[in-house]
Amino acid sequence: MTVLAAFILDAILGDPHWAPHPVRAFGFFIVRGEAVLRRLFPFHEKRGGIILVIALSSSAFAVPLIILIILYRVNFWAGFITGSFLAYQTIAARNLRDAAMRVYREARSENLAAARNAVAMIVGRDTERLSMEGVIKAAVETVAENLSDGVIAPLCFLALGGPAAGPALAFFYKAASTLDSMIGYKTAPYIHFGRAAAKLDDVLNFIPARLSAAFLIAAAFFSGFDGKNALRVYVRDREKHASPNAGHPESACAGAIDLALAGSAYYGGVLEKKPLIGDGTRAAEAGDIKKACKLMYAASILFLPLAAVFETAVSLFWRSLCI
Repeated sequence: MTVLAAFILDAILGDPHWAPHPVRAFGFFIVRGEAVLRRLFPFHEKRGGIILVIALSSSAFAVPLIILIILYRVNFWAGFITGSFLAYQTIAARNLRDAAMRVYREARSENLAAARNAVAMIVGRDTERLSMEGVIKAAVETVAENLSDGVIAPLCFLALGGPAAGPALAFFYKAASTLDSMIGYKTAPYIHFGRAAAKLDDVLNFIPARLSAAFLIAAAFFSGFDGKNALRVYVRDREKHASPNAGHPESACAGAIDLALAGSAYYGGVLEKKPLIGDGTRAAEAGDIKKACKLMYAASILFLPLAAVFETAVSLFWRSLCI
């Protein structure tokens, strides 16, 4: 099954930076497309942003779908192997863990400058003013939030489409996620140009974010964390985040490891005041990053059988229509 093969490939290979990757390709086209569309629509930034979203996301869906339909018609194994490889490139559990553990190693060695540099690679906030505790919390938040973006959401779309359309839907999602991460800001110069990207990402992550929280809570019970507290904090704090989705996995993680997350942070030199998520009964420690990674993988592994069963059901449904 494609979802299982993709997850296993990600666990083994991760994201080798020397190899081509769709996210880097998406980034290339976003930069070029933005430059062209801003020239074409200098007084209609929102329209330019909508065109960029439609063009990139539809292409990201259509190209792999056509390739896989052709390959499956030629030979099942050619389609399965290619689809599994494409699907694996949409999952980021290994890459997320590796990036977070680089922060962990620098935090454990108490090298604040190196820890700030490491966490700057995975967060959008300003990092030059962060204390060591701020660096650790930022890494934990990123692991929790990106469980949805980098693991659960891609698995959902892979399962939803079945063997042929699943990788194409996952590519569509990944294009939308990349658009949001690059232009989906509520500040200049993207407040208008990036609005469509931000809204699409919110819609696509609505269900995965809530599934992520549910499986983080379940994983907390099975992996030695505080499941009851995860559920309590989730119910209380899930709506405290400015994002309609990020607060769900973040609050579940905060409760599971008994750590206060979020709070005020600097973005582009501007302080944004945000409420705390979690109780904050203790100071953050480097080991909390390892705990967040363990919890992330536990939640992913719990969700994997559900995604595989759903993918099988979708595949059987389409086969029944073709008979």
